[in-house]
Amino acid sequence: MSATSRPGCKAVRVSISPVLSGIVRPGVLFFEGLRVLEGNPDLDSALGQAEALMRAGGPREGIARGSAAAVRAMYRKVGLDPTKRRPSSEALLRRIVKGEPLPRVNTLVDVCNWCSAGFQLPYGAYDADRIDGDVVVRLGHDGEEYAGIRKDLVHVASRLVVADRLGAFGNPTSDSARTMVTPATARALVVIYGPAELPPAVLDHSLTVTAERVLAYAGGSILFRLVL
Repeated sequence: MSATSRPGCKAVRVSISPVLSGIVRPGVLFFEGLRVLEGNPDLDSALGQAEALMRAGGPREGIARGSAAAVRAMYRKVGLDPTKRRPSSEALLRRIVKGEPLPRVNTLVDVCNWCSAGFQLPYGAYDADRIDGDVVVRLGHDGEEYAGIRKDLVHVASRLVVADRLGAFGNPTSDSARTMVTPATARALVVIYGPAELPPAVLDHSLTVTAERVLAYAGGSILFRLVL
């Protein structure tokens, strides 16, 4: 599937490899005109309330309780052990339950981490102006790797990745430094790595809430929204 921006803007095409059909159903949001800030007191307050609720075992966004299990099953279907390479969504929730706060990076990343922990779905947020060419969700090639954010090289052979003409730049566990979101980011691609077995209504709700929160705390507008 693909989406094309307004006349005069570069076309954006996002697709998924047929190999992943029946395993992954990614949800995609593309934002433009963003105003990403290093911090926002209102967002910090909202995150604190969400952390307290999750820590108390309260409702997590009203989502299906099977989301975490579905993500683990998705990992296993592509040959990954989710206990060794933990999905980012699960790692975030474990952090909260242990009494630690969600990481505070910037308003766009913080919103995505909030949604990921609440919906128990892995998210990726990428600076669209650092993406080169068409985007595809696929399995990593033999020997494929990239420089991670605050990490050494991330090896992604046979792993679920999102990639462009230059190669992989993200996966449901850790993303690349090349396309990381910063306060300079004006256009962003947000990917929710939804398991194919997830009820469509859950992914749709996740996309809706994520879009609302991004617009509330990072401004901008939605250029397109789609489910692959």
